Amino acid sequence: MLTYKGYTGHVEYDDEAGIFHGEVLDTRDVITFQGMTVDEIEDAFRASVDDYLEFCQERGEEPDKPFSGKLVLRMSPELHHKVFIKATKSGKSLNRWISDTLESA
Repeated sequence: MLTYKGYTGHVEYDDEAGIFHGEVLDTRDVITFQGMTVDEIEDAFRASVDDYLEFCQERGEEPDKPFSGKLVLRMSPELHHKVFIKATKSGKSLNRWISDTLESA
């Protein structure tokens, strides 16, 4: 995982294409990046976050903020982030994953 300005980037390696590709996880907007080397993927991640923030500013929109760790249900920021990653990996929204998990408990 990469972090920059509070945002988290998830990176995977595509061995067929020979490139790293990633996505910023902390937004509803889709923000992707890619590179051929570790240095390139790290630079591309930071540039994508900066581009996103600049784009939002140009449009007069508030960017999605990284997680504060506060929900109606209070939990530590670390647990909030772990739950978010589990939900993302399962292809569900955070609310849907929490609801499904609580429902099956």
